[in-house]
Amino acid sequence: MRQAGDLVRFANAQQTENTSMSLDTTNRLSEFNLRTSWEDIPQEILHEGKRCLINFIAVAMYSSRDPSLDILLNIFDLEGGKSHSSIFGVGRRTTMQNAALANGYLGHLEDYDDTHYPTVIHPSSPTFPAALAVGEQLGVSGRDVLVASVLGMEICCRIGVAVVEEQYNHCWHITGTCGVFGAAMAAGRLVGLDTNQMVYAAGIAATQASGLREGFGTMTKPFHPGRASQSGVMAALLADGGFTATTQAIEGERGFALAFSEHPQLFKATEELGDRWEILSNGLKLYSCGMATHSLIDAAVSLRSEEGVTPENIESIRARVHPSVLEKVNRSHPATGMEGKFSLQHCIALGLVEGAALPHHFIDAKVADRTIAALRDRIIASPEPMLDEEEAELDVVLQDGRTLTRRVNTPTGSPANPVTDSQLEGKFMSLVRDVLPRPLTEQLLNQLWELDRVEDIRAMLRLTRVRGRRVRF
Repeated sequence: MRQAGDLVRFANAQQTENTSMSLDTTNRLSEFNLRTSWEDIPQEILHEGKRCLINFIAVAMYSSRDPSLDILLNIFDLEGGKSHSSIFGVGRRTTMQNAALANGYLGHLEDYDDTHYPTVIHPSSPTFPAALAVGEQLGVSGRDVLVASVLGMEICCRIGVAVVEEQYNHCWHITGTCGVFGAAMAAGRLVGLDTNQMVYAAGIAATQASGLREGFGTMTKPFHPGRASQSGVMAALLADGGFTATTQAIEGERGFALAFSEHPQLFKATEELGDRWEILSNGLKLYSCGMATHSLIDAAVSLRSEEGVTPENIESIRARVHPSVLEKVNRSHPATGMEGKFSLQHCIALGLVEGAALPHHFIDAKVADRTIAALRDRIIASPEPMLDEEEAELDVVLQDGRTLTRRVNTPTGSPANPVTDSQLEGKFMSLVRDVLPRPLTEQLLNQLWELDRVEDIRAMLRLTRVRGRRVRF
């Protein structure tokens, strides 16, 4: 275990090596956040920001039918508070912080939100709820929300790139730990912080960073981005009110980077800032589970179309994946639908039986299904260090002696094999139409595509508030 003196020496060594890039990381990111205008951001990046928002709203609206939301709503009712900001999918508003918490939770509940491939951060679920909650209370334009959110996501992912190497080894959930910066930066920009206040907001956010991987497969995992979003709003509001913090929250000798990584590469947080955009390494999902299983699902869906590949004809299944995939999602006997999202065995079985892995496939009843459970028992998963984390190989051995093999290098939804705008619209319609009438669903989708023309987001967000909420059991 590193001693305090070692920390100081290591920090000094890092700063000596990258003096111009690490001593002022917090300040440089804060300045970038505040000085960057709509005109400075390439249209390709703004379009990707819209895609991320459309995806996030779709997933959050669908998730609003989950009974677990009532736990949060009951606490909000108990404590009260002013009605400033909308909770998606329900006919009510609450405080900015509560709305950020609830909507961040909903955005990640189905594990159907986006993923930044270099870090495995889900940047939308902490960032958009903070921007929308603050933006709704202030009545800002859609353009302002989009710019603030794109910049918040960019900074969140850049900080993640600087510390990602050891985040998972240290048991941290990087969406929770880094997501708080995306929320604080987005909310702080909309609140109107100056650079000094934004630096303080980053410090207040950094000291709230948290989230443990032990909670995966439970309600606690989506709570992480919800809490990060709530904490980011709090950080911005406190800084706006004059609250102070360290000015080196990220790069300091006892700051965020060294707290969460023994060997942070701080120069990566500001390298080519404004010229290279991390959002282009973000992927939107067509499967409602962690991306570590997506290549396996693609392979299973492809094999399902082969002659004779039926559950009763399958003798055994062999999966070869990068060792880190086994560490994350090797769970042969999931007990709940949520646990099924972190079971490569369940995901492979879904691909072979259902030909998909959608939210309604990750419910308790589907996990308990005898056909799917029997297939899970026939799967042998082994590590293959020569494969990248995105790659997978799947063999299906049939009772007639044939062995069918699929290798997937770039899973559906990855940056190298992205979801198209048309596919995204189909996902949006399929998820939101169960919550809103079709005409309102289409109206909401159109306004999201035209977000830069929305003068006041309050009118658009009224479409997300649904009276007579239907709960999904």
